[in-house]
Amino acid sequence: MPTNEPAPTFDIQAHSTCSDGSLPPAEVVRLAAAAGVELFALSDHDTVAGVPEALAAARQHGLTLVSAAELSAVHGEHEDLHILGYGIAHDDPALLAALEDFRADRTRRIHAMADRLRELGFALDETQYASRAAPGRPHLADAVLTHPANAGRLEAEGIDGRDALFPGYLVPGAVAYVPRSRPTVAGAIELIHAAGGVAVWAHPFWDLDDPAETLRTLNTFAAAGLDGVEAFYATHSEEQTRLLHGAARERGLLATGSTDFHGPGHARFNRFSGFSLHGLEPILGPIA
Repeated sequence: MPTNEPAPTFDIQAHSTCSDGSLPPAEVVRLAAAAGVELFALSDHDTVAGVPEALAAARQHGLTLVSAAELSAVHGEHEDLHILGYGIAHDDPALLAALEDFRADRTRRIHAMADRLRELGFALDETQYASRAAPGRPHLADAVLTHPANAGRLEAEGIDGRDALFPGYLVPGAVAYVPRSRPTVAGAIELIHAAGGVAVWAHPFWDLDDPAETLRTLNTFAAAGLDGVEAFYATHSEEQTRLLHGAARERGLLATGSTDFHGPGHARFNRFSGFSLHGLEPILGPIA
């Protein structure tokens, strides 16, 4: 972030122990408020379980919190694109039933990936993922990394953490990966709208590399009803940010931003207001 640019006062994607974060919702909100965040969203993966606790904490700390969730979705060859739903009715029965189905599919996939890792000769510390309501690949990676029986093999393969383990084993196309089956991006957008929310494509350049493909994909999503794009993001370059912001303006879309907080101990997403606006004006619309 440029030193002469004030820190953003909004940060509208973060995670708690309800999905793959390391802190409970109330503590995430407390830290956000302490960091000067004024507009915030807890956006756990495929769940709104932490929203009531977060809303109560937000009232306590004088922070505005938007009900949210981050839905993992498929689109063509892309098996893990994320659509953020903001302003959703977090007690909507249809939304809750759909999220329960998505989590059940996630859990099925995680256990299938665990079986594949065992077939490949890894020992797993099941406490890292088995008891979680919404287990994810980071938890599965920790199950491999923390088991002492794997130490020699991990060292031989040059694997010293999640980022080194994922490419060979837990990303689409890797030997232990089990593909997602639902929802589609269009289905995620429809579900968010049905729950009264707005749908935003999260961190496009985290998942895609080519700018031309990203803009084509944004056009496709916009045609399916997408409301916005996360232009400002902790790992987006200035060039990527400006491209997405300009595309949002041209298409009448929102341009949001976040640091994607997962906890103070996370290797990358460990603080708030960790993204730059590069002198651009966010377009938050009804989220604000």
